[in-house]
Amino acid sequence: MHVVVVGCGRVGAGLATTLEESGHSVAVIDRKAKSLERLPEGFSGRTVVGVGFDRDRLEAAGIKEAGALAAVTNGDNSNILVARVAKETFNVERVVARIYDPRRAKIYERLGIPTIATVQWATERVLQRVLPERPTAEWIDPTARVCLIERPIPAHWAGHKLGELDVAGHARVAAVTRLGEGAVAGPETVMQEGDIIHVTVGGEAIETFDRHLATTPGKGAH
Repeated sequence: MHVVVVGCGRVGAGLATTLEESGHSVAVIDRKAKSLERLPEGFSGRTVVGVGFDRDRLEAAGIKEAGALAAVTNGDNSNILVARVAKETFNVERVVARIYDPRRAKIYERLGIPTIATVQWATERVLQRVLPERPTAEWIDPTARVCLIERPIPAHWAGHKLGELDVAGHARVAAVTRLGEGAVAGPETVMQEGDIIHVTVGGEAIETFDRHLATTPGKGAH
């Protein structure tokens, strides 16, 4: 899929890099050529200097072939304008805009424009909108501070209790699906290979939990 990223700040550069590493073609637009230097050496996507809502600049970035666009500049008005042009003029299927003002974000959500209202964990939320098939958070609250993730139980955790997977202050197993049937889980529930766990986790701690899950029990995962 071709994705256009408008804005090459920390979030935009990180998003473009992750998308390209995932096998997608990417074009990045920023009004400052120097901002594009945030992209890593070897980035093979298109780079376009200009205002993100300019139709010519969008076309130069391949908007007509794009399956998704993320507007992540540092201006609310610019991001919304870019998102509307992408959605209404070029009929891009997946569009998301980063908004700093949470009150505005709620308004635009009602208008059908998905928004990201915080910088914290913005990349994760944008990726969820742009690549819904990507293994990631199943649900993220509006502040991006709490997520619900779904993970299969690795074989090395079979026979251990669910409570051993909890990471104090960061992650807690809330439910388990076994043989297609879901149930609210308790810390004493013994895991079986093939179980799917549903975990409430802090937005900044998903990688921490995944490392814990990948580590053999008793080896100091966290």
